[in-house]
Amino acid sequence: MTPYRKALAALFPAILLLPALAQAESGLYVSGSIGSASLDEDFSGITVDDDTEAWRLLGGWQFGDTFGLEAGYQNFGDFEETIDLGGTTAITKLTAEGWTLGGTIGAPISESFALFGRAGVFLWEADVDVNGIAQAIDDDSNPYYGAGARVDVTPNLSLLGDWTRYELDDVDTDVISLGFQYRFGM
Repeated sequence: MTPYRKALAALFPAILLLPALAQAESGLYVSGSIGSASLDEDFSGITVDDDTEAWRLLGGWQFGDTFGLEAGYQNFGDFEETIDLGGTTAITKLTAEGWTLGGTIGAPISESFALFGRAGVFLWEADVDVNGIAQAIDDDSNPYYGAGARVDVTPNLSLLGDWTRYELDDVDTDVISLGFQYRFGM
């Protein structure tokens, strides 16, 4: 089978769903959350075990109750660790942030409560600072994935709670957050 036919075969089920998605409540949404990011990793013999305040902003398009596409910005704050370098104390600070592009899948449980999952690619940049001197800057793109719950307060406003894991090369960072979602024109 040619690549063109493979692409058509993969798109065919989505094309069949378009009429149902068009009739379902669809539209633009924005979302924001604040939470705690945790990091417990060993970097070349230096262990960083810290929690920090993290925040996220998202915008997306919801296709009915089930599918969505979203893009956003994630900031992990500053992870700090005091380390001993041969009798000299050093403060190590790791900072990471980046952009997300992904999808969501929802499972409505009732009229005002739903579970959801999210996954996509995280385009990130991180830097390491030791005693105020920038030591390393790295960037890459890696996957992220997570799950959560949504409680509708009004037809347009929901409260969210979720967990998301971001993979930054060999380092995994977990974020647990609470936030809101505002849906336009629903």
